[in-house]
Amino acid sequence: MAYYTPAQIGMLLAEVDTPALLLDLDAFERNLKLLNESLAGRKINVRPHAKSHKCPQIAKRQMALGAVGVCCQKVSEAEAMVDGGVPDVLIANEVVGAAKIKRLIALARRAKIAVCADNAHNISALDAAAGAAGVRLDVLVEINVGANRCGAQPGEPAFRLAQQIHQSQNLRFAGLQAYQGSAQHLRKTEERRAAIEGACDSVKRTTALLEKAGIPCERVTGAGTGSYMFEAASSVYHELQTGSYIFMDVDYSKNDWTESGIPRFEHSLFIWATVMSTPAPDRAICDAGLKASSVDSGMPRVFDTQGVEYVKASDEHGVLKVDAGVSLPLGTKLKLVPGHCDPTVNLYDHYVCVRGGKVEALWPIAARGAVL
Repeated sequence: MAYYTPAQIGMLLAEVDTPALLLDLDAFERNLKLLNESLAGRKINVRPHAKSHKCPQIAKRQMALGAVGVCCQKVSEAEAMVDGGVPDVLIANEVVGAAKIKRLIALARRAKIAVCADNAHNISALDAAAGAAGVRLDVLVEINVGANRCGAQPGEPAFRLAQQIHQSQNLRFAGLQAYQGSAQHLRKTEERRAAIEGACDSVKRTTALLEKAGIPCERVTGAGTGSYMFEAASSVYHELQTGSYIFMDVDYSKNDWTESGIPRFEHSLFIWATVMSTPAPDRAICDAGLKASSVDSGMPRVFDTQGVEYVKASDEHGVLKVDAGVSLPLGTKLKLVPGHCDPTVNLYDHYVCVRGGKVEALWPIAARGAVL
């Protein structure tokens, strides 16, 4: 089936059909450089999370500016990255089940691949599959540093898993995954700082046992856009997994960045929408609803248009509250800042990359729908 593309290279922005996912290239490129500038002089690696963008073109631009590779959450995301020319991928998640592990091992033949584990049975399964394929696989132990999602408990439980990997015939212990995801959207700077201090204490309890046993821990990886300067300053982390910094979204913009050392990144990702109905003076309807923008972290925000608020979403409609005296004629096109960038990206086939009011490129979202 051929899919309709809302834009062509060289087209004026005003001509781009809607809904479309716009990437403001100037703002995007400033965000890329700003991350590097914020880390100048620090001996720490950057491994951006590709779950935010799902696009090899973006991953390769991040690596061109010094990133050591990217993170993914699923094997299918990693496959899309490797197929797109990305040579170094950490699957910052557990891979469980024979079918997925088989694909993981096949991918490890083609690129530098690492994966996380938090369970002894899973480690045994990875070891057996790697041995059958003649592959030596890098495995990190994920520890629960406060997000209460995946992850072994820090200290002795995590140490035992690291020891199991270290003693395996076909696996190599490659460090600790220590991502404090629940800290990223704590609004106050001090709340986020305290959460990362707790994560660092959990890592230290684990690395102390590894050091005592003579098991090298070459990498502690984690961090996100909301906290990465705290991990960078900790002397505990070796690698930062920032993701949303390239785009930003409504939810991240609600954080307080005061005295955090984290710069204010720009909004570069937008949903391009059209006013499709004006049924009342105080209400208009746009063509970007739930199938055009994720609302799990709140509604999109209308960008650079005063007196208009996006207040409700249904499948194909977005309800706009229009202040008295504001004119919003039928056919008006609007930029919407997504509430949560990651799942919004997953709704589209392409980024419509815009510079100076014109379409400069169309980048495929190669890992769209990559959930396996």
